[in-house]
Amino acid sequence: MSNKVKTGIFIGGFVAFTLAALYPAVIYPKLHPEVFQQIQNETRKDIKQEEIQPGNMKVWSDPFSRK
Repeated sequence: MSNKVKTGIFIGGFVAFTLAALYPAVIYPKLHPEVFQQIQNETRKDIKQEEIQPGNMKVWSDPFSRK
């Protein structure tokens, strides 16, 4: 094999390995947000945010919403 072919295989393998490593942590949550929203809703259903907010701070609100 020539040097260019070996380099191409190495770079292709590196890109494939990187994408395979990033898929479960980055790509899957972006493609399937409803799964993670459901998990979050189930785990936070008994938590009242107003009661646990530290320092009498205002509960988070969307800064981009219309007033």
